[in-house]
Amino acid sequence: MKFKLNGSLSSAITLLFLGSTLLSACSQHDAAAPDAAMAAPEVGVLEIRPESLALSTELPGRTVPYLVAEVRPQVGGIIEQRLFTEGANVKAGQPLYQIAATTYQASYDSAKASLAKAEANLETTRNKAARYEELVAIKAVSKQDYDDSQAALKQGQADVAMARAALETARVNLAYTRVASPIAGRIGRSTVTPGALVTASQETALATVQQLDPIYVDVTQSSADLLRLKQDFAAGRLKRSGDTQAAVSLLLEDGSTYAQSGKLQFSDVTVDKGTGTITLRAVFPNPHGDLLPGMYVRAVLEEGVDEQAILAPQRAVSRDTKGNPTALVLDAEGKVEQRMLTTRRVVGDKWLVSDGLKAGDKLIVDGLQKIAPGMPVKAVPLAGSDTNAPAAPAAAVQR
Repeated sequence: MKFKLNGSLSSAITLLFLGSTLLSACSQHDAAAPDAAMAAPEVGVLEIRPESLALSTELPGRTVPYLVAEVRPQVGGIIEQRLFTEGANVKAGQPLYQIAATTYQASYDSAKASLAKAEANLETTRNKAARYEELVAIKAVSKQDYDDSQAALKQGQADVAMARAALETARVNLAYTRVASPIAGRIGRSTVTPGALVTASQETALATVQQLDPIYVDVTQSSADLLRLKQDFAAGRLKRSGDTQAAVSLLLEDGSTYAQSGKLQFSDVTVDKGTGTITLRAVFPNPHGDLLPGMYVRAVLEEGVDEQAILAPQRAVSRDTKGNPTALVLDAEGKVEQRMLTTRRVVGDKWLVSDGLKAGDKLIVDGLQKIAPGMPVKAVPLAGSDTNAPAAPAAAVQR
């Protein structure tokens, strides 16, 4: 049986064929689009190179006088004169106050006379004992008289010793009426004026003298940080810089740097139970008196030198959902690999990395938004970096 197609049906079949052809071509074009989109994205990479890094720690502290002496009277009496200017520098032994000395002078004169009397009596007793010694030998006097003369001689010697001690006491008390500075330094305000009555070893100091050149700076450091530091030295991760006394620089309250450098003198042997910190003491020259007792400062202490420090830009390090630091690196196949990092501290705009990165790793710094682990990427050296240049020494300050 033969069918004969009319013209309209033939035209419809032709249109259908052309439509399916066009749809097929569009499908092939759409399939090619994702391939173009999957082209390897371009990222900026930085080759990790170890650096020599001087590690420092910035610690809060207070200035403390090198020497402090609270001036108190050793004898009682009326203050006759104040012999210094408040706020001035004084020398050791310089007179500061004069206490009325009349009664002490009289006591000294009396003790001096008593000594002269005792010495005169001793001379008579000594001569008598000498004669009796000769006479007892020829039995011209009794043995009892000789023994009495020897006892009187010893008593006379004791009287002289007592009188001499009393004279020395009177002399010392007379000298104490002139109150002198025990140390050299700067004296503060006077708590008494001429006419005031003072007593020996009274609770209130007449004035306070402080030696401010050199001056101490006491800072506190976490005992955990100190323990970590010792472990790093023991493991060889850090080397000491310079001599055994670490150099210390100072930041003042206004943020400026103090012109003189100091030395770490000692660390305390007791950890504060409340704060878990230990006190460190540094000593600084203070020739111009710029540092005053009680000032708040920040001391920058040299800890040591890490000769193989790994530094990573902060913008290349992110955090996972648990807060752990991570970074993306380029593996040998040119694909993105995620690394878990262990960071120690911030160094400027970088992290000091102790684990997770090694020399030669290509750290992805730019283009992180368009990549994910496992993706192939096109690596481009980071703009402004020279991976072949030698590493320059750096310094790290931990705050």
